[in-house]
Amino acid sequence: MNFIKINKNLISLTLFILLFSFFASLILTSFGSVEVKSEKLNTEKGQYIIYDLYKPESATLESKAPFIAIIPGFQRSKEALSNIAIELSRRGYVVALIDPYAQGLSSSSLSTRAATTQGYGMFALVEHVHSGAFEYVDIDKIGATGHSMGGNAAIRGANFFGKEAIRNNKKSKLDSVYVSGYVLTLRNNILRDSRSNMGVSYALYDEGAFRNQLEGWDAANMMIAPESLRTINNILPADQEIDKVELGKYYGSKESNSLRVIFNEPVLHPFQPYNFEATTNQLDYFEKVFGAPNYIESGNQVWHWKEIFTLLNMILALIMLVPISNLLLNLKFFSSLKKDIPAPLKPPSQRGKIVFWSIFFLSAFIACISFIPMVEVAKILFEDAANRRLTWFFPQRMNNSVMLWAAFNGLIGIIIFFISYKFFGKANGVDSRSWGLSISRVDLCKTVTLAMLVFSIFYIFLFMNYAFFHVDYRFWFMGIRIFQPEMLLVLFMYLPLFLIFFFSNSLRVNGAMRFKGQPEWISMLIAGFANSLGLILIIIIQYLVYFKTGTVFWTTNWLSVNLLFGIVPMMFILPYFNRIFFRMTGRVYLGPLVTCLVFIMILSTNTVVYLPVK
Repeated sequence: MNFIKINKNLISLTLFILLFSFFASLILTSFGSVEVKSEKLNTEKGQYIIYDLYKPESATLESKAPFIAIIPGFQRSKEALSNIAIELSRRGYVVALIDPYAQGLSSSSLSTRAATTQGYGMFALVEHVHSGAFEYVDIDKIGATGHSMGGNAAIRGANFFGKEAIRNNKKSKLDSVYVSGYVLTLRNNILRDSRSNMGVSYALYDEGAFRNQLEGWDAANMMIAPESLRTINNILPADQEIDKVELGKYYGSKESNSLRVIFNEPVLHPFQPYNFEATTNQLDYFEKVFGAPNYIESGNQVWHWKEIFTLLNMILALIMLVPISNLLLNLKFFSSLKKDIPAPLKPPSQRGKIVFWSIFFLSAFIACISFIPMVEVAKILFEDAANRRLTWFFPQRMNNSVMLWAAFNGLIGIIIFFISYKFFGKANGVDSRSWGLSISRVDLCKTVTLAMLVFSIFYIFLFMNYAFFHVDYRFWFMGIRIFQPEMLLVLFMYLPLFLIFFFSNSLRVNGAMRFKGQPEWISMLIAGFANSLGLILIIIIQYLVYFKTGTVFWTTNWLSVNLLFGIVPMMFILPYFNRIFFRMTGRVYLGPLVTCLVFIMILSTNTVVYLPVK
């Protein structure tokens, strides 16, 4: 009966994921009116980019459509900006959504400044399109848009192709660009050679504005920011230059490729691409410069439905780990792994509660204060990746610091666990058998094998689902996505140090946070906060200081802090999985092995990886 229930759960989850994927694909393809497929473009010296090509059925040889390249920012793969691609393609534009160099499925770049010198691969794509590669594209209407470093790529593209146009006395191949979330390169030496129409969208509450020319809140106020004033004044006669930008007003001339407009949406940097107002402004801009082949009012947006469906899939896919594991545990080979659940700890005394909460907040404090130092240590230990040089030695620049933080805090957690047992728990009747640590070598090997099978089934299903529907499991910039084979080598490179943290969490959650008579939901809520509070505190400190002063607390490593928006949810739900797997096996090993494999692959496929070009 239990076996039948497991199968029913697994079948139900599978069917719901397929159903939601189907719905998401309908949004992605504008209900079948847009063809979406992945393409590969070989660029130079063994480099290549992978991009999703969105081709509306209205784009034909007789009715050629404008072409727009979309470039995600640092740490982002192409799917992170599928919302923009959806809205542009349903309006009739041909869209190429790029995996930037060293991100997603694209190769690394031989340049350590790929966004600046190559537009993350966009320069080569524009050349490819302009050469007539797509007969249904109007090569006089090629545009580019990007967020954050993708925005920098767009600016650099305007400069690169502008210089080429000046040399050849021809129109720029890149007719129009839209720059989101990046203004550092809006300098006179860059702008003066641009021969592209240009829209600029910058978040009013952009955390990175401390790097801009002004200071504090004024740095992100695009009405008075020198960067936006230069953008406009660069195309105006000297006697018509302005000292304050009127947001949303178009300056210059589309016909002479000197059109300029500035937007300043009230949102934070990482959330700008998913803001309805920001999306509306971008759609209005491209309607202005190109004219949408299929006009749809800019406020009419459907992309969020795709995000809802893929979010549901992400939740269901993670839940699916449980019935997959249960199904395999019912096989004869793995049945020996199912042990009785050890008795929980006795309810803590008053003194025990003091010890428990002292350890709770001490661990959170250590987790909080150790993160940024580990970012700095990673720059020293992993110098090549930190400097964007290609390497097989821990090639993930941002994950290296997270890995060191995890290993350090995992080790500290294990030490605190055993010290508290030796000096308090043992004398107060704590039975170490309740921890679920005892296991034979044979069962440990079986547990490792089982975890790898669960991981394989989980990702094989994702690959199959992606092949059918061209969607993965995600919400905004957090995603469970497909990967290239080399990422398996990267996974097993990072796994040992990360596993210290995952095992430590399983040991503490099941050996020190499981009390007789305590409701499970309370136990797990405490465990969730225990595992994530330190990182949550970093975010709180960063933004409390920011909203009070206009400058974030951590400036040098502000991108590392932004990375936590995607990590904190994983840290919070990790104890839930470790408890579930503990109840399935009566031991603390299966949970950390399964979750470490899956979660670290999630982290690894959503960050930059500087692997050598083949």
